[in-house]
Amino acid sequence: MRRLPARLVLLISVLPFCSLVFAQNALSQILQTAAPAAAPANPADRLGRNTPYGTIFGFLQAAQSGNNSLAAQYLQLSPAHRQSEGEPLAMKLKLAMDRSFAGNLRPSRQPEGEPQEGVPLDRQKLGTMSSGDVEDDLELVRVNDPASGKIWLISADTLAKVPELYDQVEARQVETKLPAWTVRHQLGGMPLWQWFALIVLVPIAAAAGWIVLVILRLPLRWWARRRGQTDLEQSRSLSGPVWLLLATLIHRMGAGYLGMPLLPRHYYNQLTAISVTIGGAWILWRIIRWFLARVRNRAIALGHGGTGSLMLLGERIIKAGIFILALFSILGILGVNLTTALAGLGIGGLAIGFGAQQTIANLFGGVSVLGDEVIRVGDVCKFGDRTGTVEDIGLRSTRVRTEDRTLLAIPNGTVATINVENLSRRDKMLFKTVLNFHLDTSSEHLKTMLDELRLLLTSHDKIEPSTGRVRLVEVTSSSINVEVVCYVLTQNFDVFASVREDLLLQIMKYVEESPVNLARPSQTLYLTPDGGVGKEKIAAAKSTVPQDQDTPKSSRS
Repeated sequence: MRRLPARLVLLISVLPFCSLVFAQNALSQILQTAAPAAAPANPADRLGRNTPYGTIFGFLQAAQSGNNSLAAQYLQLSPAHRQSEGEPLAMKLKLAMDRSFAGNLRPSRQPEGEPQEGVPLDRQKLGTMSSGDVEDDLELVRVNDPASGKIWLISADTLAKVPELYDQVEARQVETKLPAWTVRHQLGGMPLWQWFALIVLVPIAAAAGWIVLVILRLPLRWWARRRGQTDLEQSRSLSGPVWLLLATLIHRMGAGYLGMPLLPRHYYNQLTAISVTIGGAWILWRIIRWFLARVRNRAIALGHGGTGSLMLLGERIIKAGIFILALFSILGILGVNLTTALAGLGIGGLAIGFGAQQTIANLFGGVSVLGDEVIRVGDVCKFGDRTGTVEDIGLRSTRVRTEDRTLLAIPNGTVATINVENLSRRDKMLFKTVLNFHLDTSSEHLKTMLDELRLLLTSHDKIEPSTGRVRLVEVTSSSINVEVVCYVLTQNFDVFASVREDLLLQIMKYVEESPVNLARPSQTLYLTPDGGVGKEKIAAAKSTVPQDQDTPKSSRS
């Protein structure tokens, strides 16, 4: 068994003690302010007795602080009896609740309480106090107070058996065997000897939890060795959360024998419940990560890269769900009204949804792309007029390395709507070219060239014979066009480029060795002799031109 570091043992010993003190002080302040706020119907009651929660915890806090006169205000007594018997009765009830109440206190925070089967609507049963052969129900009753309206009080039926129950509790005192100063002095409403016991239990629970963990790992190691597995790293990753869970449960079992007062016991149960929730969520987190990692690696090994990416996305979503579930569980343990929190979360989620429509569209677009496996990481695809290699498919965008070596980020919402051409999924590649022969080529020579080209396509080992086609397609004013089409049996572009180069070189060789010539870009200019303009045309033109009026007559004649 591995020995625990001294610093770790010290941290484990001190942390729960500090956390418990902090939690008790913080929650006490919350209770003092939350009880009046929980009852907006009767704001005049300064003691917070509008709800069962405010009544029971208000009584416990007042009695724990030694203010029995204030604690008596939470009892269903007449004014005369409250004046004469209220304080001693409140003290006895507090001790009886501390020593004999079983279970957890979960009073309602609603002014009307919670409906209980077999219990009138104006009453709330919180549990049972039992000691020896005396048993008493801890019950609240809703009464109409002249000054504060409808309030909740500890019922007279419960108070009737408190003296008898108190006598039974006193008879079973075990603190007489302990040093008087550890019993007499208190911290946070709990005797010092119980604090010392809680602190001593921390390293004991930690060591016991580690021993149980080692014992549980023995059959796991035996099973792994039988299957030939030597890597137990995944099981070791669970050691921390399992140890936390086991140590917390063992510590809580030991603390159950201490008989802590009810209010500190309530805070302690909340603290340990939070620790158990964290440990359980931690274990679930590690198991989900380990399981989905195995599934993802297996999918990638089988060539399903899209499924692997989808599993990675699913893992992130599940982890977020586990975190949110653990958070809400902790809030429920602390007594937060989850109905209001969930309603607020729903309204906030709706507002976020309207404000982040494009982000949500990209998220679902990514899920669609990964689920359909249209593209995978490493595929060469054409997105519109851009071509590149897919490097990553994330929650928001797909990143593509273009031919210019730039990184192109395309939103997943766009990828899900545009036409994507996956060039890597081709089972064969098309070779197509048009040969332009000279117009002087004779039909016999052209037919011979066509036969040689067909023989070239059928004899090449990388060409699919059934798809080879060499045909005369058209005769234009500048050339005779022959189309050569075939499929190259490869998915690798480099191999295709090599085959294409070989075919073109052999075609050039056939043309060089044959009387057929390829057409070259040319233009024909036709020239004809010009004899100039005749004398008759010149005389006719002069006769049609009018004479200038300013010219002298001698010159005209």
